[in-house]
Amino acid sequence: MTLSPMLHRPTRRTLLAAGLGMGVLPAWADGDVQALLRAGGVVMAFRHATAPGTFDPPQFRLDDCGTQRNLSEAGRSQARRMGDWFTQRQLQPAQVKSSPWCRCIDTAALAFSPPQVWNALGSPHGAVETTSANHLRELRGALQMASQRTGQFEVWVTHMFVLQDLAQTNTQSGEGLVLQAQASGAVRVLARLQIA
Repeated sequence: MTLSPMLHRPTRRTLLAAGLGMGVLPAWADGDVQALLRAGGVVMAFRHATAPGTFDPPQFRLDDCGTQRNLSEAGRSQARRMGDWFTQRQLQPAQVKSSPWCRCIDTAALAFSPPQVWNALGSPHGAVETTSANHLRELRGALQMASQRTGQFEVWVTHMFVLQDLAQTNTQSGEGLVLQAQASGAVRVLARLQIA
């Protein structure tokens, strides 16, 4: 079950029920994730690190981090551990892209380096259905291109709802999905990485 775009905020009960209905994917060994990243032609798409709460305040602004949900100290530590995992394995992404939300930018910057901010990775707001459709089209196109680049991988940092729409699976804070576009255009989850 996937969450369809809504014009109102879903309740916590709706979110929990949706999460329970999501497909459960098996865990992969650390070596499998490393091998996939070294082979390239994939995107490691992370949900941002731990940020308390569920939604941004009603009057949040993208240009003012003080109006948004932000990483907790635990989330900042988690983001650094994400970067450490890659550094210890000498894995260097070709590009790091982030949603324009501060919690995603901070996750990417603490883990890797200042990211390229990309609106398509942003959490849908405003005209939700239109935004979601346009962003998904852009994300699928970029994933298709990244999937053809062997020997390198990209890192994307985004939100739970974006990953649900793109990969049809649920993610925890700080969890990454190794994604690849199939010839049919379908998005395939090759592996998962959870940084505790």
